[in-house]
Amino acid sequence: TSVLFLTLLLLFLALFPGAFNCCTKVSDEIPKGILRRVERFEIQKAAGLCHLEAIILYIEGRKFCVSPRIRKVKKWMKKNKHKIPRKKNHGKKQRRIKIIKKKQ
Repeated sequence: TSVLFLTLLLLFLALFPGAFNCCTKVSDEIPKGILRRVERFEIQKAAGLCHLEAIILYIEGRKFCVSPRIRKVKKWMKKNKHKIPRKKNHGKKQRRIKIIKKKQ
């Protein structure tokens, strides 16, 4: 049974690599001055594997999960959205392919 469990766990990890990167709890408060040290951020939607809306702040290799409803965070994101890199979503976007018809 342990071999079966391990096989299923590895299969799950292969199919859903982001499953264990989700925030499971968020803070409703943020320490003073922490936003100045943010290196990048992600927006976690309450869809798919992650069932909680959160803003993930990365500071010195650590991640902090905060509520997207914090007024200070909303204001900071609006002000800094072009200055701080935001990690791209893992969802695949289809590229538009331009089809050029050859003249005959």
